[in-house]
Amino acid sequence: MTDAAGTDARLRRGRRALAFSFLAQGITFALLVTRVPAVQSRYGVPDTVLPALLAAVPLLAGVGSLTAGTLVTRVPARTLLRCSQPLVLLALLVVGAGHHTWHLAVALGAFGLAVGAVDASMNMLGVSLQQAHGRSIMLGFHAAYSLGGIVGATLAWAAVRAGLPLGASYAPVVLVLLPALLLTGRRCTDGATVPHTPHETRQAATTAARRPPATPGAGGRALMPLCVVMAVAYMGDATVSNWSATYLRDVLGGSEALATLPYNAYAATTLIGRAVGDRTVRRFGAPAVVRGGALLAAGGFAVVAAAPGPLTGLAGFTVLGLGLSVLVPQTFAAAGRVAADRGPGATDAAVARLNVFTYLGYLVGAPLVGALGAAWSHRGAMAVPLVLVLLTLAHARSFTGQPDRYGGGHERPRTVDVG
Repeated sequence: MTDAAGTDARLRRGRRALAFSFLAQGITFALLVTRVPAVQSRYGVPDTVLPALLAAVPLLAGVGSLTAGTLVTRVPARTLLRCSQPLVLLALLVVGAGHHTWHLAVALGAFGLAVGAVDASMNMLGVSLQQAHGRSIMLGFHAAYSLGGIVGATLAWAAVRAGLPLGASYAPVVLVLLPALLLTGRRCTDGATVPHTPHETRQAATTAARRPPATPGAGGRALMPLCVVMAVAYMGDATVSNWSATYLRDVLGGSEALATLPYNAYAATTLIGRAVGDRTVRRFGAPAVVRGGALLAAGGFAVVAAAPGPLTGLAGFTVLGLGLSVLVPQTFAAAGRVAADRGPGATDAAVARLNVFTYLGYLVGAPLVGALGAAWSHRGAMAVPLVLVLLTLAHARSFTGQPDRYGGGHERPRTVDVG
C-alpha cells in the first residue's frame, strides 16, 4: 500500500468512527430529553425545581467544553472523546436507575460536564478531518447526530408504548453503544496525526508562507461573528424544541396529535439538509450556503408567525429545519479555518470556545420566546428569532476561504475518493 493510499484509508476509518460517535451522542441526548416527564415522575421532582435541574445541564456542558479546550493541550482530542463519551452513557444509566433526588442531581451534573467535553472533542476532530480532506465533510457528521436524535426519540416512544421503566429502557441502549464506542474509538483520528505526502507538505508550506502574519487578538475578533451565528442558530433550535408543540396547539388551534408533528418534521428536514449539505457547500461555497440557510430559516419563522392555521404552521417548522441545519456545522468549520494559522492547539481552543455558545443560545432562546409570548404575543415572539437569524447574513463573509470550492485559486482536492 502506497503512502497516499494508506493516508486515505486512515482518513476513511477515522471519518466513519467519528460519524458513529456523533450518531451515538444524538441517540443518548434524545433518550434523556424526550423522557423528562418520566424522570420527573420517578424522582418526584417538583415543577419549581425541575427547570433548575434542566438548566444545570447546558450550564455544566459549557464548563465541560471550556475544560476540554484546556485539556487538549495535554492529551489528544481523540483520547478525550474516548474517555468522556462512556461517561455520558453511564450518567444516563444512573438517571434511569437512581432512587433519590441527589442521585438525579449527581447524574445530571456528570451528564452535563461529559456532554460538553464530548461535543467539543467531536467537533475538534471533525474540523481537523475536514482540513485533512480538503473539502466540506462537517455537515455529514452533524447529519449522523440528527439521525441519532431521531433514533433516540423513536426508542423512547417505543419504550413508553411498551410500558418500560426508565432503567429498563436505558440499559439495553447503553449495553449496545458502550462497547461499540470503545471499539470504534480506537479508530478515531485527526488530520494532524495523518502523515502527508511530500507534495502536500510543500503545498501546505507554500500556503502558510502566503498568509499575512497574525496580529495579536485577531483570532478572537474573527471568532466573535461566528459565536453570534452559533448562538442565534441554537436560539432558533431551542424555540422549535420547546415551543413548537404548544404554539401549534394553543395559538394555531391544532389537535394534540397534530402538535406532536412539528418537531418531528423539523428533525427530519434538519437531517435531510445536513445529508446533502456537504455537496451543496462544495458546489456553491460556504458563504452562499450560510446565506441561503439563514433566509430559509427566517422565511420559516415568518410563516410560523403569520400562519392562519396549524397546517401552515407545520409547513413553516418544516422549512425551518432545512434552513437551520447548515448553520452549526459550517460555523465550526469556519472557526477551524480562522484559527488554523494561530499555532498548535489554536483550532481546538477555538472550537471549544465556540461550542460554549451552543449552550448559551439554548439557555437564552426558549426562556426569551416564552417570556415574550406570555407578556406580549406568541406570534410576535416568533418574530424575535426571525430577526436574529437574519443577523447571520451580515456575518456570512466570515465563512469565506473554507476548503469547499476548488478552482480560482483554491487548493484542489485529492483525486482519491475518501468516501
